Amino acid sequence: MEFGLSQEQVLLQDSVNRYLNDQASLDVVRKFTAGDIDDKSIWAGLAGLGVAGLMIPEEHGGVGLGSMDAVIVAECLGYHVTPSAFLSSAVMAPSVLLSAGHTENLAEIASGDLRFGIAFSEAIGAREKAGITIKQTQLTGKCLFVLDADADAYLIATPEQAIYLVQADAAGLIRNRLTTVDNTQTICELILNDVKSELISTDKNSYLGALKAGRIVQAADTLGAAQCMLDQAVTYAKQREQFNRVIASFQAVKHMCAEMAAHLEPCRSMIWYAGHALQSELEDANLVACHTKAHLAEVGQFVAKTATEVHGGMGFTDLVGLHYWFKRIGFNRQLLGSPERLREDAARIQSLA
Repeated sequence: MEFGLSQEQVLLQDSVNRYLNDQASLDVVRKFTAGDIDDKSIWAGLAGLGVAGLMIPEEHGGVGLGSMDAVIVAECLGYHVTPSAFLSSAVMAPSVLLSAGHTENLAEIASGDLRFGIAFSEAIGAREKAGITIKQTQLTGKCLFVLDADADAYLIATPEQAIYLVQADAAGLIRNRLTTVDNTQTICELILNDVKSELISTDKNSYLGALKAGRIVQAADTLGAAQCMLDQAVTYAKQREQFNRVIASFQAVKHMCAEMAAHLEPCRSMIWYAGHALQSELEDANLVACHTKAHLAEVGQFVAKTATEVHGGMGFTDLVGLHYWFKRIGFNRQLLGSPERLREDAARIQSLA
């Protein structure tokens, strides 16, 4: 039996990679991080490929694919450090809305005309001077590390794991863009002062379903970023010369590249199984999601560090641009749960804590 991507999935991967090579090159990413452009044109192009509606059923205007296809796309986006609304608007938001039977916005999401941000940090673990209070359907408080600073609406999860929908232009809502180590992803904080909201779901399964999907897709993003750093390190080692020899011929450099590959390659199978478990609604899907993101965070960190070392002093310069992938991996490590938090969640799932 052959385990691998189907012909259709390979075509999807190739289509997304071709588009990103043409429209989301490193030069474009540099302009985005400098604030010279936004990601709207990139997202419109991805929506034209069907990426925005990837996990939305065809009857609601989407493509009707599943989480296995989402992790394939996420790996491509991570490989190119692409600024996009994929994690929030194409993965987590449809999961919540479909689970809650709130389908009226799905066609606009699928077309790319409507972007949903995700504010789940206060449910995962509220920070100091943050948190949400609810009076009827009016929200007051602060949400930190909200996905997509340019969204048209936000899904906000409370510590009780209820989910509310808030429009970005709602009265009393202040949206501040946060400066993080990773400028390829737009993150913001929401300050709410008696903001009118719509209760979407009180079912914890809606929240957990979206969180599982988000963690798996984010792990795939880290996989793509780490793979690109490995590829860049190998290419550089084959070109850089010392003592009239390419450094790829040095045993120490060979071992560094081999060790990165040995750590990273099994992660792809882990990602594929996590996507399959979520898509097939297997009993261990939540546990696998926790372990997958935690493991990819650790492996990604190792690959980022080692690939930078292979580049030597050049690895720290803006000229090479390696830091974009390094920072993306580092920020992904913390978003939607750090490895420590994820392993704690996994222990609770297994009744070990």
